[in-house]
Amino acid sequence: MILGFIGTGKISSSIIYGIFNSKLKIKRIYISSRNKNIAKKLTKKFKSVKILKDNQEIIDKSSTVFLAVTPKVGNQILTKLRFAKNKKIISLISTINLNELKKKTKNTQIVRAIPLPPIEINKGPIVICPPNKKVKNFFKHLGSVIEVRSEKLSYKFWSTASIMASFYEILNISSNWLIKKGIRRNIANNYVSELFLSLSQDAVFKRSQGFKKLVQDSQTPNGLNMQVIRELKKDKFYNYFFKALDNANKRVSK
Repeated sequence: MILGFIGTGKISSSIIYGIFNSKLKIKRIYISSRNKNIAKKLTKKFKSVKILKDNQEIIDKSSTVFLAVTPKVGNQILTKLRFAKNKKIISLISTINLNELKKKTKNTQIVRAIPLPPIEINKGPIVICPPNKKVKNFFKHLGSVIEVRSEKLSYKFWSTASIMASFYEILNISSNWLIKKGIRRNIANNYVSELFLSLSQDAVFKRSQGFKKLVQDSQTPNGLNMQVIRELKKDKFYNYFFKALDNANKRVSK
C-alpha cells in the first residue's frame, strides 16, 4: 500500500504516527511540504515517509490519496489536479461535500472520513461516509470505525467532533484553578488528566445505561457535584454549548 497526503498538518501527522503504531503494513507514504516543520519531523522519524514538492506527483505515485487541507485551500487546488478514475480518495476536508469533491476531482472513488488526533495512539472514533470495505479495513487498525450511509447525518459527527478544543479547555481551566490554589503544575495536570480519563472510561463501560443516568448518579443531594452543575445550568452554560454545536452543524451542512 502506498499512501499520499496532500496537506501535512496535525491530523495528517496523527494518522501517520498511528499507522506506524499499528500493525498496518505500508510500503511508502508520500507527503506534501506544506507544513515544512511537520513534514521534516515525519521524514526523520520514519524512513518510509518521503516529501514530494509537487501535489500531482503525490497523486500519481500513491494508491490512496488523503485530502488533508483546509476547505479554502481545497477549493483552490483540487480543480487543478488530475485524479485517475480508479484512484482511491479519502477526504478529511470538513466543509466540501461529496458531490463537490466528485466535481472538482472528476472521481467517484471518494470517502469522507473524520479522524481525530487520538488516532495517533490508535484510539477514538473514525466516521467514514459512505461505507467502504477497504477504507474500513484500513481505519479499523487505527481506532473504532463508524460507517454512515447518509452524508447529511455524517455532518452531525463533524459537528460533535468540534468539541475537542472545548474539552481540552475544560481540562486547562481545571488544572489552572488547582495551580492558582497552590498545587504544583505537574501534580495538577496529572490529577486532571487522570480524573477525565477515569470518567471517560466509566462512560464507555456504562454507555448502555445512557449518559443522563450517569449525570444523575454522580450527584448526591446538596453535594458538590449538584452545586456545580446547578450553577452551570443557571448561567446557561449547557444552552450555549448546545447552540455552539448547532452553529457548527450549520457551517458543515452548507
